[in-house]
Amino acid sequence: MDLQPYQDTLAIQRVLRTAGTIAVVGLSSNPLRASYFVGYYLKRHGYRVVPVNPRETEILGETCYPSLRDVPVPVDVVNVFRAPDALPGIARDAVAIGAKALWCQYGVINSDGTRIADEGGLTVVVDRCLKVEHARYAGRMHWLGFNTQRITSVRAGLQ
Repeated sequence: MDLQPYQDTLAIQRVLRTAGTIAVVGLSSNPLRASYFVGYYLKRHGYRVVPVNPRETEILGETCYPSLRDVPVPVDVVNVFRAPDALPGIARDAVAIGAKALWCQYGVINSDGTRIADEGGLTVVVDRCLKVEHARYAGRMHWLGFNTQRITSVRAGLQ
């Protein structure tokens, strides 16, 4: 599958700039999981995070829903932390609820799911991390994922 059409920098920036509510499918309550850290980061940066996980009732202080179709509020972006074979069903649900974008995290690559979302009119981003892309374009990239608010040209150890 050619990923280039689904990694367009202008589309990524547009999704990040216009999104308000992000449903994170596969969000884990385990703070050591990548999905938890991404959800935490997004919430800290002003996005409304809606957890979607049938095994949980609450994550990050938010009510957790068993599926996208159960989410009672409009969703701008569906961010997917699931196995690639789950993507077609998630894409169908994203189209059904009127989401504007489907964002597939690193490794979540499925041509059928991508096609379903694309044909449903969603902006599709594949094999990119929403947190990393936000940090890249918002100027908040740090090796731990935090904004240190310190800009320096001094190399470590020379201070």
